[in-house]
Amino acid sequence: MAPAKILLTGATGYIGGSILSMLLKPSSGIVPTHTISVLIRGEEKVPTFKDLGVTPILFQSLDESELLRKIASEHDIVIHTASGYHTSSAKSLILGLGDRVAATGAKVHYLHTTGTSNLGDQPITGAYSESHIFSDTEDIFAYEKKREALQIYGQRTTDITAIETGLSVNVPTTLIMSPTIYGIGTGQFNKLSIQVPSMMRYAIAAGRAEMIGNGEGAWDFVHIEDLAELYLILLKRALAGEEVPVGEKGILFSASGWYRWRDLAKGIANALVELGALKTKEVASISVEEAAKWAGGDVFTAELAFASK
Repeated sequence: MAPAKILLTGATGYIGGSILSMLLKPSSGIVPTHTISVLIRGEEKVPTFKDLGVTPILFQSLDESELLRKIASEHDIVIHTASGYHTSSAKSLILGLGDRVAATGAKVHYLHTTGTSNLGDQPITGAYSESHIFSDTEDIFAYEKKREALQIYGQRTTDITAIETGLSVNVPTTLIMSPTIYGIGTGQFNKLSIQVPSMMRYAIAAGRAEMIGNGEGAWDFVHIEDLAELYLILLKRALAGEEVPVGEKGILFSASGWYRWRDLAKGIANALVELGALKTKEVASISVEEAAKWAGGDVFTAELAFASK
């Protein structure tokens, strides 16, 4: 396969950092054949990435649309993990790849990080009810458009925009829709996920584990290293010119198992008692309004990300 230029966003984050570690393994087959650039904030981080043998590119904000477009136009593959909720950055990166296609005829590919809260129901408030068990062999894109027409949700908005933009500029897009991600990250900076660590921190603060309502909602899960390997598999297939689901059919699930929220809360209680961080294995039921603290004060996101199924 011809050498390719790969751009990774979110390299200081939990997912992006773990993907980078996976790509840099000698067994990955990515380096030194292909080159990797990382989009980062903070000049103090530059030496860390240079020492890893990748090219750091400094920027200030995902709102720098023209800069992102230009940087993407200088690469063949973009792996965007910095934010699934930032619609304009996804669009800019895809447009940049489109510019590269138009100028050089190069083969390009866009890999995007999104999440299953896009499909979650709202069992506590009753604002949306859904009993269907989804498969990525279904038309998830059509479902997202239907849900978005009823209720706007930033991460879902970004999915739709990414796919439609890719189709408009002849850029293949593949979205990896992940559930709860667990395990210690392997990157250089952030090594923790969001959902479970957040619930643990607030359990310690409250002196007890908590769940929203009866905790009956069920979610899937995936280990961070398994997820990083999925990105590697997709990347290698794209580089080799092998078939990868793209466009409207290019939304892929990464789950390896499932759980209920109440079981997660019980597991957190047991673990924290064993560590001496809690004195009781009690799990308290709290309202979605109280649980908004787990999601930065956003009640809507708290229900989708910590109570839905």
